[in-house]
Amino acid sequence: MKAFLFDLNGTMIHDMDYHTSAWHHILTHELGGNFTWDEVKPQMYGKNQEVLVRLFGPDRFTTEEMDELAVRKEQRYQEEFRPHLALLPGLAEFLEQAYQGGIKMAIGSAAIPFNIDFVLDNLHIRHYFQAIVSADDVSRSKPHPETFLKAAEQLGVSPTDCLVFEDVPKGAEAALNAGMQAVILTTTHTAEEFEHLPNILHFAPDFTAPALRALLP
Repeated sequence: MKAFLFDLNGTMIHDMDYHTSAWHHILTHELGGNFTWDEVKPQMYGKNQEVLVRLFGPDRFTTEEMDELAVRKEQRYQEEFRPHLALLPGLAEFLEQAYQGGIKMAIGSAAIPFNIDFVLDNLHIRHYFQAIVSADDVSRSKPHPETFLKAAEQLGVSPTDCLVFEDVPKGAEAALNAGMQAVILTTTHTAEEFEHLPNILHFAPDFTAPALRALLP
C-alpha cells in the first residue's frame, strides 16, 4: 500500500464512549429526548447535525440551532476526554515507522476541525499527515466514499493503493464504496458486526498487533 487513511475517533484514540456520553447528556437532559445509552451509541457516526436529524427528525431544529448544539456537544466531549487523551497503544511507533518508510498518510474523519485540531496538536502528530479531510470538507458523510476519495486525491494516490483504518461499520462501508481495503480497530464494535463487509483485511484491538506491524515497510 502507498497510503494509509485514518479515521480519528475510536481509531486513533479510544474516545467513542466520551462522544456518546456528551451526546446522551445533551439529548436527554437538555433536549428532553429520553434516549437510552444503547439508543444513542449506534448513532455515533457522520456529522453532528446528521445525528440530530436521525434522532429527532428533519424539522425539530433550525440549521443555526443544530450548529450551536454541535459546538456545545464538542466542548463537553473535549472537557471530559482531555485528561484521557492518548493515542491507542502502538500507534505512535506505527506512525513514525510508516512516515520513515515513505507511506503517505491522511486523516479522513467525520469530526469537525475543532476536534481534529484538539487531537493532532495536543498529541503533536500533525506532521505525519499530508492531507486532512474533515466534516467541513465533504457534502456526504460515511458510508458515502467522499471522505476517503478526497483524502486519496489530496495525497495523489489511487484509491486501490490506499488502506483505511476504521472502527465502525459505516466507516468500513465507506472504504468499500471507495474501492479500498480496511483494517478495523475493535475499540467500539465487535468483529461480528462487520461480517457483511468483504473488504476487511484485519481486526486488531490496537496498533501493537503483529498483523498491523506486518503492514509497515
